[in-house]
Amino acid sequence: MPSRGLSAEEKRVKLLEIFHESKDFYQLKELEKLGPKLKGIVSQSVKDVLQSLVDDGLVQADKIGSSNFFWSFPSQQGANVRARLSKANNITDSINNQLKDTKAVIESEQALRKHSNERKQALELHAKLSDELAAIDKELEGYGDADPAKYEESKRSVVLAKEASLRWTDNYCILMSHFCRERGIESGDIRRHLGIPDDYEDIC
Repeated sequence: MPSRGLSAEEKRVKLLEIFHESKDFYQLKELEKLGPKLKGIVSQSVKDVLQSLVDDGLVQADKIGSSNFFWSFPSQQGANVRARLSKANNITDSINNQLKDTKAVIESEQALRKHSNERKQALELHAKLSDELAAIDKELEGYGDADPAKYEESKRSVVLAKEASLRWTDNYCILMSHFCRERGIESGDIRRHLGIPDDYEDIC
């Protein structure tokens, strides 16, 4: 059976082993040769694995002249771990202090709000009034037609509809007059033919 390829994390561990076992400095080309030879890491993946270690602070990098050098020592890894631990402890202490201050504020506010019959009655009245207000709002929704805003909107719609009907009536009269003059036909004949009532123009 063919051997299983190394996972991304296994490549990181094995590439880091090259640094820790040799305690030496390397260039990328050197690591691309040593990776497959010493640790079974595919040469084409060495660059990406190395960059991930640099990004995580596990491998140091520096440019000397026109060449980039990489290195990592076991003691350095321990120092990185201790630094991260110290940072985490500082964050934890800060959060604990904030939590302590918040609890103190809560306790202080609770001490000021002493339970009494007056406060209890005020809270009950507030809850009762809130329920009544909600019920009134719900009832008001049932009288939507009597809403002043909706009434004004409806009133404006009627006015606009009337103005539109007047415009169309005027257009009808102009067209009728023009057609009668051009054709020499009585308007009554045209109305009877089209079924237009005599009071069509009588819009209040």
